[in-house]
Amino acid sequence: MNTKVLVSLALLVGMGAVLHAVIPPIFLGMKPDMMLTMMFLGIMLFPQARNVFVLAIATGAIAALTTSFPNGQVANMIDKPLTAFLFLGLFLAVRRYKQSVVSTAVLTAIGTIVSGIVFLAAALALGSFSAAQFFGLVAAVVLPATAVNTFAMIVIYPIVQTIVKRSKITSQMS
Repeated sequence: MNTKVLVSLALLVGMGAVLHAVIPPIFLGMKPDMMLTMMFLGIMLFPQARNVFVLAIATGAIAALTTSFPNGQVANMIDKPLTAFLFLGLFLAVRRYKQSVVSTAVLTAIGTIVSGIVFLAAALALGSFSAAQFFGLVAAVVLPATAVNTFAMIVIYPIVQTIVKRSKITSQMS
């Protein structure tokens, strides 16, 4: 793994951690996971399996350390790698078509919904809440988080594209 790639991924994880810390809770202390947006950007910039693995483990570990959800530590470590590799597969499938803000926003929305459902399913399996609460949590947390992450990606993606074009970072984004 290239040092520039590792530093770029670390910066994205760090920015995601800061965003995660400053975003206010939206329902019963639960927050939208802004680290997902940065993880998705990292996957789009460096879509190789080894990079995605490192990014997913780092993002999962930071999210696990900062979660306030019961059993959220384990749920984050299950959720992030599964979501990251699913997102990678979707990104690689769509990449052959024109890469645009719209396709990136759609991928972000799909990735956030998958992440939220996997997280909640893992937490449900660990006994964090009852099955009757599952769809309420999806509606109250996952869907608003999807809107926030998608909007953030719509704003951030063109900026990152411009930076990548002007820098010497080797990326698969363009």
